[in-house]
Amino acid sequence: MNKAFTKENDGDDDDDDNVENPLPALPKNAKNYMTPNGYGQLKQELRQLLHTERPKVVETVAWAAGNGDRSENGDYIYGKKRLREIDRRIRYLTKALDNAEIVDPARQQQLRNIFFGATVTYRREDGSEHTVKIVGIDEADVSRGHISWITPVARTLMKAGIGDSVELHTPSGHETLEIIALSYPLTH
Repeated sequence: MNKAFTKENDGDDDDDDNVENPLPALPKNAKNYMTPNGYGQLKQELRQLLHTERPKVVETVAWAAGNGDRSENGDYIYGKKRLREIDRRIRYLTKALDNAEIVDPARQQQLRNIFFGATVTYRREDGSEHTVKIVGIDEADVSRGHISWITPVARTLMKAGIGDSVELHTPSGHETLEIIALSYPLTH
C-alpha cells in the first residue's frame, strides 16, 4: 500500500486516538439536561481550550517540528499527543453543549417534589444522612454532592417529597430512603 494512505505514527502507540469519547450514557430518547451554571462552566472550558490552551500547544508543536528529527523529539511527540487530547475534549464539549437542554431549577414550580436541580437530604436505613444536588451528567461530582439525574439514587428520589420513604434498588439489595429536606435555588 502506498504510504500516502497510511496514518503517520509520530512515535507513540496510542491506537485509540481516533476513538472519540461518546457522551455519557443517557436513557434512550432522553435529553442532556443541564443547569445554567453547568452549561456556563462547560462553555467556559471550551473557550479556554480553543483560545488559550490549544494555541499554546500548537505553537510548541510547530517549534518542536522545526528542530529536526521528530521520532526522538519529546516536545513534538508529547505536544501532538496533548493536541489530540485537547481536540477530543473540544469535540466532546461541542456535542454536549449542542445537545444540552438547559433547565433552571430556580424556576421550578412544584417546590414540594423532587425534580432536576433539587438539593435533597435523605436518611438511609443505617441512620446516616446524605445531601445531594441532582444535576446533569456533565455536572456530576460526587465529592461535592452533585449526582447525575440518571443515577439510581436520583431516579429513586424523583417526584418524592419531604417525609416520603422511597425504595432504592441496587445490585446489593434494597434500601429504604427517607426524604428529610428539599430545596431549590432562589428565583433570580
